[in-house]
Amino acid sequence: MKRLLLSLALLLPVAGAYAQEMLRPAYLQEGDQIALISPSYATPDENVEKAAEVLRSWGFVPVVGPNVGKVEAGRYAGTVQERLEDLRWALEDPKIKAILCNRGGYGALHLVDSLTLEELRAHPKWLVGYSDITTLLALENCAGIQSLHATMGASIAKAKNALTSTQMRDFLLGNLPRYELAAHPDNIPGRGQGMLVGGNLCTLTPLLGTRADIMASEGLILYIEEVEESMHNIDRQFKMLENAGVLGRCRGVVLGQFTDCGQEFTYDSVEQMLRPYLEPYGIPVACGFPAGHGDVNMPLIMGATVTLDVRDDGATLSFE
Repeated sequence: MKRLLLSLALLLPVAGAYAQEMLRPAYLQEGDQIALISPSYATPDENVEKAAEVLRSWGFVPVVGPNVGKVEAGRYAGTVQERLEDLRWALEDPKIKAILCNRGGYGALHLVDSLTLEELRAHPKWLVGYSDITTLLALENCAGIQSLHATMGASIAKAKNALTSTQMRDFLLGNLPRYELAAHPDNIPGRGQGMLVGGNLCTLTPLLGTRADIMASEGLILYIEEVEESMHNIDRQFKMLENAGVLGRCRGVVLGQFTDCGQEFTYDSVEQMLRPYLEPYGIPVACGFPAGHGDVNMPLIMGATVTLDVRDDGATLSFE
């Protein structure tokens, strides 16, 4: 496969960003270098080493960020400047073709004000992660670059042959599936096409009004997931999105996993709690997508044009 920079004719009217085409980074080939960096919390050295072994077994060449292994304040993977330096190093080195984050946690928000959209745009590469890395995925989208919501180094170190890991590898190689989802009692039928954005809910909402606010765009397919949050905090965060007009800009919503979340209300599920927010908009809603903090975390291309088709017998999500 020739290394091509693919473009989609999708213009982004994002606050703080200029109108531009959304670019899909080049898919990888055997022998390509993948950087391993830690933009948020630190992860043990042995996990980084195991993740590197997995990448080698897949035919890639792992390169560990210069500051990986450092710890600041007991949790962060180095100071803000050290974490920023590793991300810039991975972006600017032309030999590196993709950037795999080691883990999430917290801390990516520290980097937003220091990264310009122009420098991200100048180095279109696959940035891979989820959870706290939602921040950087959204920032890449605001710069007009697609990004990959998928499993990270710490996870593939534990289960290199799990479907979650191998699907991430297949996405990087350009093999994109058409997702078929089972019926769900809180689904809302309909069909919509738009730009897929989102990730972890409590990581998304602080991005409102910042240079990483991809949700300021129109024509969205919004994906969200959450872990270890109370129902009332999920409700609060979702209400913040509605108050900011995000739901009115959506052509569809995909609800992922809500892992180990509280049950302090009498709702049967988080999905049941959120459905009344979504019904008035007349858009398709697909519940139970297997992505997030559960055992299965299927990849999603953030910034890609997708079609969401929700029916009584199930739903499909397909990439253009």
